[in-house]
Amino acid sequence: MRSIYAIAFFVAMSAVCLFYSCKPSIADKDGYKTVISFEPGDESKIVETLLALEDSTSVLLKQGLYHFDNLSIAQLKHILIKGEGHDKTILDFSGQSQGGEGIRVTDVKGFTIADMAIRDSKGDLIKINNSRDVVVRNLHATWKTADSSSGGYAIYPVMCKNVLIENCYAEGSSDAGIYVGQTDSAIVRNCKAAKNVAGCEIENTTNALVYDNEFYNNTAGFLIFDLPGLSQRGGHIKAYNNYFHDNNFRNFAKSGSFGTAWGVGNASPGSGVIILAASHIELYDNRIINNNSSCISIASGFAVDDKAAEKINDHYFPVPQHIKIYNNTLEMGNEFPAPAYEHHIGKLLVAIEQKLNAGGAQRTNKRIPFIMYDGVSTNILNKGTAVNPDSICIQQTGSNVFVNADMLNMSKSSWHPTMEIAPYSCK
Repeated sequence: MRSIYAIAFFVAMSAVCLFYSCKPSIADKDGYKTVISFEPGDESKIVETLLALEDSTSVLLKQGLYHFDNLSIAQLKHILIKGEGHDKTILDFSGQSQGGEGIRVTDVKGFTIADMAIRDSKGDLIKINNSRDVVVRNLHATWKTADSSSGGYAIYPVMCKNVLIENCYAEGSSDAGIYVGQTDSAIVRNCKAAKNVAGCEIENTTNALVYDNEFYNNTAGFLIFDLPGLSQRGGHIKAYNNYFHDNNFRNFAKSGSFGTAWGVGNASPGSGVIILAASHIELYDNRIINNNSSCISIASGFAVDDKAAEKINDHYFPVPQHIKIYNNTLEMGNEFPAPAYEHHIGKLLVAIEQKLNAGGAQRTNKRIPFIMYDGVSTNILNKGTAVNPDSICIQQTGSNVFVNADMLNMSKSSWHPTMEIAPYSCK
């Protein structure tokens, strides 16, 4: 009987290998029970395999160019999808005819994708939804053309827990190249992003670390946003040892979902960092250089939505609070980037600079201060008069560091932006 079972097992495994063009094993060194490999030309088999995956499976895509419509992975545990290097294994989705993403991952506990390039989907390149213990490593996610025809997000974990994104590159997104949304516990490190509207965005996410990254030649380098109508409030974000530079690219966000009051369409060309309605943020030991509209902007939801107060609930509060900015290297070029003059927020920043420079000869031809705070505090909600009631804490050396832009009064004769930093200096 033992020999009959052995023969049956051998025949079954031979059939699997014949179908998958693969070399399965019982377990690999990382503890996956099943290991499968493919090569270019196996695309239809790969699609079918991913739809029928079992828990604890490692899938190797050997070097070469693959063409897919879309790929889907759902309701699994302990899954690895890997290539042989971002310059060797390339997945092309330019022929995508259906689906909102090139790769969609849903409800997977223990998901890793690594060592490949994905490119040119009609929608997002990879969306990882409602998953946990997610690793995205050495993934290049790009569109060849950076305009509104690109998908919104290149690397897009949302409503996840425990996310690591490292050694990745994103380019061409019409929203954010690297986006972490409505997630608890995330790390973004050693990544690069260029030619996106936002290089990286952390949105309604709690307990995130962003460090050792380089975001450059985007509209805005790095965004920390809290928006209304989402599943959770964000906060407790630290960003340090990053290099945000030369983010002066035009804003090409899509009209509609990406360009409305709550989208990155609000990011002015020339923005290094924007903190919007987010709280418990630390920004320190970064180089924020040659972002020529604003090094750092701190803005409330009221800056982009006059009905923000009506949207306050357990998941949203429009006024940024407990912001600490210290020990960053801040530098700015001699003039606004040309696209800023055509952008609705860019025009406001230009107006702030002009207003300050009209105040006296000592300001002639000065640039807008490095840190722009819109000046909207919780006083607007409780009719208070406290100075700095929301704990905006700044410790930066040098001159021309800070402006309270008094943005709610910009259309009034009483508009009075001030560079008085003392109320906001860290104690």
